[in-house]
Amino acid sequence: MIDSHCHLNFPCFAEDLAVILSQCQANNIRRIVIPGTQAASWPTLISLSQSSPLLEFSLGLHPYFLEEYAEDDLALLDQLLTRHRQCVVAVGEIGLDNTLNTSFALQEHVFVQQLLLAQKHQLPVIIHHRRSHNQLIRALKAHLPSKGGIIHGFSGSLYEAQTYLNMGFKLGVGGTITYSRASKTRKVFSQLPLSSLVLETDAPDMPLKGKQGQRNSPVYLPLILSALQQLRNESDEEVAQACEKNTWDIFDLN
Repeated sequence: MIDSHCHLNFPCFAEDLAVILSQCQANNIRRIVIPGTQAASWPTLISLSQSSPLLEFSLGLHPYFLEEYAEDDLALLDQLLTRHRQCVVAVGEIGLDNTLNTSFALQEHVFVQQLLLAQKHQLPVIIHHRRSHNQLIRALKAHLPSKGGIIHGFSGSLYEAQTYLNMGFKLGVGGTITYSRASKTRKVFSQLPLSSLVLETDAPDMPLKGKQGQRNSPVYLPLILSALQQLRNESDEEVAQACEKNTWDIFDLN
């Protein structure tokens, strides 16, 4: 298994990271991709990712943190993508979020500029969304990265899912599907082609059913896989192998 989206660089993992990585290895989790979210954290994120063969990293400016944004952050991102081209796996986490107080015009500017950097460096993107599918799809159609990417924590409609797939994206399957009340999302993931899905925890966020109020962890990735397998008609082995291959392919891991 591969956790395609996990924020192991967040402070809540500092004290027991070595234990978590050991548990992941014991649970057949082969890689963990840590998305970048803000310029100030990029150096430590890169250093952390180089400390273990399990860890991969991407670099991006998340809409949540744009209050800290400076215009030269994009130039720095360009430089780091060039310097670490042999090991950075994507541009992300980037996106648009209509639930934030942050100027949407600023969000769109930063998002589009990062799409252009992804195209320049021939990298996929990791995309955050919240009540923003229409704006995201419009921006992606205008500035589509040739390497595609992942729509993180997908929870849209079947039509929106197909639209993303037609543009070369994979869809992130997380802990949401462990909740029976998430019937729409569960139904969508049961209907999509297996070639379109990747697993993710979004740890420490997006806790699974039964673990509300607790820190989420990449150790729980097998539980998300199991929940997905229960929604599908394919064998458990087919689902596991496909999700791993999809992640491997989109990030061009080796």
